[in-house]
Amino acid sequence: MSVTLSPAAAERIRAISQAEGRALMLRVAVEGGGCSGFSYRFDLVEAPEDDDLKVERDGVAAVVDVVSLALLDGSEIDFADELAAAEFRVKNPNAKSSCGCGVSFSI
Repeated sequence: MSVTLSPAAAERIRAISQAEGRALMLRVAVEGGGCSGFSYRFDLVEAPEDDDLKVERDGVAAVVDVVSLALLDGSEIDFADELAAAEFRVKNPNAKSSCGCGVSFSI
């Protein structure tokens, strides 16, 4: 199982860590709910859990729990800074459909 981190996401994690004055990782998880069945959750953490997959790029990391990993296999974690919003996004090849906001999806 694999998940990748885009250069834009890595740069944003680095910027947040520098602003906070401490090394942080982005935790990406999938939860039941949302308008399409599943939703993505993003948190900042200082350390991974024992069974997390740790994804690194350019000296920063994201972590994914083992339960979410099955739904995120092959995904890329990205960051978009657009006029409407600046946000982390998941490019998930397993998603059959997603809602308009891109936060929830179905398999």
